[in-house]
Amino acid sequence: MKLIEAKKIVHEYIRRDEEGNVEGILKALDGVSLEISQGEFVAILGHNGSGKSTLAKHFNMLLQAGEGTLWVDGKDTSDAGKLWEVRKAAGMVFQNPDNQLVASIVEEDVAFGPENLGVPTKGIWERVESSLQSVGMLRYRSHSPNKLSGGQKQRVAIAGVMAMEPKCIVLDEPTAMLDPGGRKEVLDAAERLNREKHITIILITHYMEEAIRAGRIYVMDSGKVVMQGAPREIFSNVDALRSCRLDVPQPTLLAYELRKAGMALPEGILTRQELVEALCQLY
Repeated sequence: MKLIEAKKIVHEYIRRDEEGNVEGILKALDGVSLEISQGEFVAILGHNGSGKSTLAKHFNMLLQAGEGTLWVDGKDTSDAGKLWEVRKAAGMVFQNPDNQLVASIVEEDVAFGPENLGVPTKGIWERVESSLQSVGMLRYRSHSPNKLSGGQKQRVAIAGVMAMEPKCIVLDEPTAMLDPGGRKEVLDAAERLNREKHITIILITHYMEEAIRAGRIYVMDSGKVVMQGAPREIFSNVDALRSCRLDVPQPTLLAYELRKAGMALPEGILTRQELVEALCQLY
Protein backbone atom coordinates (compact mmCIF):
# COMPACT_ATOMS: atom_id res chain seq x y z
CA MET A 1 0.00 0.00 0.00
CA LYS A 2 1.34 3.44 -0.93
CA LEU A 3 1.79 5.57 2.17
CA ILE A 4 3.36 8.53 0.38
CA GLU A 5 2.93 9.42 -3.28
CA ALA A 6 4.38 12.56 -4.83
CA LYS A 7 3.75 13.62 -8.42
CA LYS A 8 5.81 16.41 -9.97
CA ILE A 9 5.87 18.61 -6.87
CA VAL A 10 7.54 22.00 -7.08
CA HIS A 11 8.57 24.29 -4.25
CA GLU A 12 10.11 27.74 -4.63
CA TYR A 13 11.73 29.97 -2.03
CA ILE A 14 11.13 33.63 -2.85
CA ARG A 15 13.59 36.24 -1.57
CA ARG A 16 12.19 39.76 -1.12
CA ASP A 17 13.71 43.10 -0.22
CA GLU A 18 12.55 45.31 2.65
CA GLU A 19 9.76 46.73 0.51
CA GLY A 20 8.44 43.31 -0.44
CA ASN A 21 9.77 43.30 -3.99
CA VAL A 22 10.96 39.96 -5.33
CA GLU A 23 14.75 39.83 -5.52
CA GLY A 24 15.19 36.21 -6.47
CA ILE A 25 13.52 32.80 -6.69
CA LEU A 26 15.17 29.51 -5.74
CA LYS A 27 13.48 26.36 -7.04
CA ALA A 28 14.22 23.94 -4.19
CA LEU A 29 12.03 21.15 -5.62
CA ASP A 30 11.72 20.79 -9.37
CA GLY A 31 9.15 18.21 -10.42
CA VAL A 32 9.84 15.58 -7.75
CA SER A 33 7.94 12.29 -8.07
CA LEU A 34 8.31 9.31 -5.74
CA GLU A 35 6.39 6.55 -4.00
CA ILE A 36 6.95 5.05 -0.54
CA SER A 37 4.98 2.03 0.67
CA GLN A 38 3.87 1.18 4.18
CA GLY A 39 6.64 -0.61 6.11
CA GLU A 40 9.55 0.49 3.90
CA PHE A 41 12.86 1.90 5.11
CA VAL A 42 13.79 4.55 2.54
CA ALA A 43 16.80 6.87 2.54
CA ILE A 44 16.83 10.18 0.65
CA LEU A 45 20.39 11.24 -0.16
CA GLY A 46 21.71 14.54 -1.38
CA HIS A 47 24.38 17.17 -0.77
CA ASN A 48 23.54 20.39 1.05
CA GLY A 49 21.07 22.38 -1.05
CA SER A 50 19.84 19.38 -3.06
CA GLY A 51 16.27 19.80 -1.78
CA LYS A 52 16.08 16.70 0.45
CA SER A 53 15.15 18.56 3.68
CA THR A 54 12.65 20.73 1.82
CA LEU A 55 11.04 17.53 0.54
CA ALA A 56 10.94 16.08 4.07
CA LYS A 57 8.99 19.09 5.34
CA HIS A 58 6.30 18.45 2.73
CA PHE A 59 5.65 14.97 4.13
CA ASN A 60 4.50 16.57 7.39
CA MET A 61 2.84 19.67 5.81
CA LEU A 62 5.39 22.02 7.32
CA LEU A 63 5.61 23.21 3.71
CA GLN A 64 3.13 22.93 0.86
CA ALA A 65 3.97 22.45 -2.79
CA GLY A 66 3.41 25.28 -5.22
CA GLU A 67 2.75 22.79 -8.03
CA GLY A 68 2.08 19.07 -8.25
CA THR A 69 0.32 16.75 -5.82
CA LEU A 70 1.42 14.92 -2.68
CA TRP A 71 -0.64 12.32 -0.82
CA VAL A 72 0.27 11.12 2.66
CA ASP A 73 -1.75 8.15 3.92
CA GLY A 74 -4.33 8.92 1.24
CA LYS A 75 -4.67 12.59 2.29
CA ASP A 76 -4.05 15.38 -0.23
CA THR A 77 -1.56 17.72 1.47
CA SER A 78 -2.88 20.71 -0.51
CA ASP A 79 -6.02 20.49 1.68
CA ALA A 80 -5.27 22.51 4.83
CA GLY A 81 -8.13 20.74 6.57
CA LYS A 82 -6.11 17.51 6.48
CA LEU A 83 -3.18 19.00 8.44
CA TRP A 84 -3.61 17.08 11.69
CA GLU A 85 -4.52 13.83 9.96
CA VAL A 86 -1.31 14.05 7.93
CA ARG A 87 0.77 14.90 10.99
CA LYS A 88 -0.69 11.98 12.89
CA ALA A 89 0.33 9.70 10.03
CA ALA A 90 3.83 11.13 9.51
CA GLY A 91 5.89 12.23 12.52
CA MET A 92 9.07 14.31 12.19
CA VAL A 93 12.39 14.10 14.01
CA PHE A 94 14.83 16.95 13.31
CA GLN A 95 18.60 17.49 13.54
CA ASN A 96 18.72 18.99 17.02
CA PRO A 97 16.85 16.94 19.65
CA ASP A 98 16.90 19.89 22.05
CA ASN A 99 14.41 21.62 19.75
CA GLN A 100 11.89 18.78 20.31
CA LEU A 101 12.31 18.09 24.02
CA VAL A 102 9.80 20.14 26.00
CA ALA A 103 9.64 18.61 29.50
CA SER A 104 12.06 18.25 32.42
CA ILE A 105 11.51 14.47 32.75
CA VAL A 106 11.92 11.93 29.94
CA GLU A 107 8.58 10.16 30.43
CA GLU A 108 6.69 13.48 30.60
CA ASP A 109 8.31 14.56 27.35
CA VAL A 110 7.21 11.37 25.59
CA ALA A 111 3.70 11.79 27.05
CA PHE A 112 3.35 15.32 25.65
CA GLY A 113 2.28 14.28 22.13
CA PRO A 114 -0.43 11.71 22.97
CA GLU A 115 -1.74 14.00 25.72
CA ASN A 116 -2.32 16.72 23.15
CA LEU A 117 -4.09 14.19 20.94
CA GLY A 118 -6.59 13.59 23.74
CA VAL A 119 -5.51 10.04 24.51
CA PRO A 120 -6.93 8.83 27.89
CA THR A 121 -4.45 8.85 30.79
CA LYS A 122 -4.09 5.07 30.97
CA GLY A 123 -3.44 4.91 27.23
CA ILE A 124 -0.84 7.68 27.44
CA TRP A 125 1.31 5.81 29.96
CA GLU A 126 0.98 2.57 28.05
CA ARG A 127 2.25 4.38 24.96
CA VAL A 128 5.07 6.03 26.92
CA GLU A 129 6.32 2.71 28.26
CA SER A 130 6.01 0.96 24.89
CA SER A 131 7.76 3.79 23.01
CA LEU A 132 10.65 4.10 25.43
CA GLN A 133 11.05 0.32 25.41
CA SER A 134 11.18 0.31 21.59
CA VAL A 135 14.09 2.79 21.48
CA GLY A 136 15.94 1.25 24.44
CA MET A 137 15.36 4.18 26.81
CA LEU A 138 12.87 2.76 29.33
CA ARG A 139 15.37 2.74 32.21
CA TYR A 140 15.89 6.48 31.70
CA ARG A 141 12.19 7.35 32.01
CA SER A 142 12.69 9.32 35.26
CA HIS A 143 15.86 11.11 34.12
CA SER A 144 16.18 14.73 33.03
CA PRO A 145 16.78 15.02 29.26
CA ASN A 146 19.50 17.57 30.05
CA LYS A 147 21.63 14.79 31.56
CA LEU A 148 21.41 12.52 28.52
CA SER A 149 23.92 12.20 25.68
CA GLY A 150 23.06 13.51 22.21
CA GLY A 151 22.20 10.03 20.94
CA GLN A 152 20.01 9.34 23.97
CA LYS A 153 18.19 12.66 23.52
CA GLN A 154 17.50 11.85 19.89
CA ARG A 155 16.11 8.44 20.87
CA VAL A 156 13.79 10.16 23.35
CA ALA A 157 12.67 12.50 20.54
CA ILE A 158 11.92 9.44 18.39
CA ALA A 159 9.99 7.87 21.29
CA GLY A 160 7.95 11.07 21.60
CA VAL A 161 6.95 10.81 17.95
CA MET A 162 6.31 7.07 18.30
CA ALA A 163 3.95 7.64 21.23
CA MET A 164 1.60 9.39 18.81
CA GLU A 165 1.48 6.12 16.86
CA PRO A 166 2.32 7.42 13.37
CA LYS A 167 2.49 5.12 10.38
CA CYS A 168 5.68 6.84 9.28
CA ILE A 169 8.62 8.59 10.97
CA VAL A 170 10.60 11.09 8.91
CA LEU A 171 14.14 11.53 10.24
CA ASP A 172 15.57 14.77 8.87
CA GLU A 173 19.37 14.58 9.29
CA PRO A 174 18.83 13.08 12.78
CA THR A 175 22.52 12.30 13.38
CA ALA A 176 24.09 15.47 11.98
CA MET A 177 24.95 16.78 15.47
CA LEU A 178 25.96 13.43 17.02
CA ASP A 179 29.21 11.55 17.50
CA PRO A 180 29.63 8.09 15.91
CA GLY A 181 28.30 6.33 19.02
CA GLY A 182 25.19 8.50 19.08
CA ARG A 183 24.64 8.03 15.36
CA LYS A 184 24.68 4.25 15.78
CA GLU A 185 22.20 4.43 18.69
CA VAL A 186 19.71 6.44 16.68
CA LEU A 187 19.99 4.34 13.51
CA ASP A 188 19.74 1.09 15.46
CA ALA A 189 16.54 2.40 17.07
CA ALA A 190 15.07 3.41 13.70
CA GLU A 191 15.96 0.07 12.14
CA ARG A 192 14.38 -1.81 15.06
CA LEU A 193 11.14 0.21 14.78
CA ASN A 194 10.97 -0.61 11.09
CA ARG A 195 11.70 -4.30 11.59
CA GLU A 196 9.62 -4.98 14.70
CA LYS A 197 6.81 -2.40 14.51
CA HIS A 198 6.63 -2.14 10.68
CA ILE A 199 6.78 1.65 10.94
CA THR A 200 7.79 3.30 7.69
CA ILE A 201 11.14 5.07 8.11
CA ILE A 202 12.23 7.89 5.82
CA LEU A 203 15.83 8.84 6.53
CA ILE A 204 17.08 12.15 5.13
CA THR A 205 20.87 12.10 5.19
CA HIS A 206 24.12 12.88 3.44
CA TYR A 207 26.00 10.10 5.24
CA MET A 208 26.52 7.23 2.82
CA GLU A 209 27.09 4.66 5.58
CA GLU A 210 23.65 5.45 7.03
CA ALA A 211 21.88 4.95 3.71
CA ILE A 212 23.26 1.39 3.46
CA ARG A 213 20.70 0.39 6.11
CA ALA A 214 17.76 1.37 3.90
CA GLY A 215 15.90 -0.98 1.63
CA ARG A 216 15.66 1.66 -1.08
CA ILE A 217 17.39 4.97 -1.83
CA TYR A 218 16.39 8.14 -3.67
CA VAL A 219 19.24 10.45 -4.68
CA MET A 220 18.48 14.15 -5.12
CA ASP A 221 20.43 16.88 -6.89
CA SER A 222 19.35 20.44 -7.74
CA GLY A 223 15.80 19.78 -6.57
CA LYS A 224 15.31 16.66 -8.70
CA VAL A 225 15.32 12.91 -8.07
CA VAL A 226 18.24 11.76 -10.21
CA MET A 227 18.66 8.14 -9.05
CA GLN A 228 16.63 5.53 -7.22
CA GLY A 229 17.15 1.89 -6.35
CA ALA A 230 18.49 -0.54 -3.77
CA PRO A 231 21.71 0.47 -1.93
CA ARG A 232 23.83 -2.07 -3.80
CA GLU A 233 22.53 -0.74 -7.11
CA ILE A 234 22.98 2.93 -6.17
CA PHE A 235 26.49 2.59 -4.76
CA SER A 236 27.67 0.63 -7.78
CA ASN A 237 27.38 3.92 -9.70
CA VAL A 238 30.41 5.64 -8.16
CA ASP A 239 30.94 8.13 -10.98
CA ALA A 240 27.25 9.09 -11.08
CA LEU A 241 27.24 9.76 -7.34
CA ARG A 242 30.40 11.84 -7.63
CA SER A 243 28.71 13.93 -10.31
CA CYS A 244 26.01 14.65 -7.69
CA ARG A 245 28.77 15.78 -5.29
CA LEU A 246 28.32 12.71 -3.11
CA ASP A 247 30.83 10.20 -1.83
CA VAL A 248 30.34 6.46 -1.48
CA PRO A 249 31.05 4.23 1.55
CA GLN A 250 34.79 3.71 2.01
CA PRO A 251 34.71 -0.08 1.37
CA THR A 252 32.73 0.57 -1.83
CA LEU A 253 35.25 3.15 -3.00
CA LEU A 254 38.22 0.90 -2.25
CA ALA A 255 36.61 -2.00 -4.11
CA TYR A 256 35.90 0.34 -7.04
CA GLU A 257 39.55 1.47 -7.22
CA LEU A 258 40.80 -2.11 -6.93
CA ARG A 259 38.52 -3.17 -9.81
CA LYS A 260 39.92 -0.32 -11.90
CA ALA A 261 43.39 -1.66 -11.10
CA GLY A 262 42.40 -5.04 -12.52
CA MET A 263 41.19 -7.05 -9.53
CA ALA A 264 38.14 -9.22 -10.22
CA LEU A 265 35.99 -7.93 -7.38
CA PRO A 266 32.18 -7.88 -7.63
CA GLU A 267 30.29 -4.61 -7.92
CA GLY A 268 28.07 -3.35 -5.14
CA ILE A 269 30.32 -4.09 -2.16
CA LEU A 270 28.93 -2.03 0.73
CA THR A 271 30.69 -3.05 3.95
CA ARG A 272 34.20 -3.80 5.19
CA GLN A 273 33.19 -7.41 5.87
CA GLU A 274 31.94 -7.89 2.30
CA LEU A 275 35.21 -6.47 0.96
CA VAL A 276 37.33 -8.74 3.16
CA GLU A 277 35.30 -11.80 2.13
CA ALA A 278 35.63 -10.88 -1.56
CA LEU A 279 39.42 -10.46 -1.24
CA CYS A 280 39.72 -13.77 0.63
CA GLN A 281 37.90 -15.56 -2.20
CA LEU A 282 40.44 -14.13 -4.66
CA TYR A 283 43.42 -15.27 -2.59
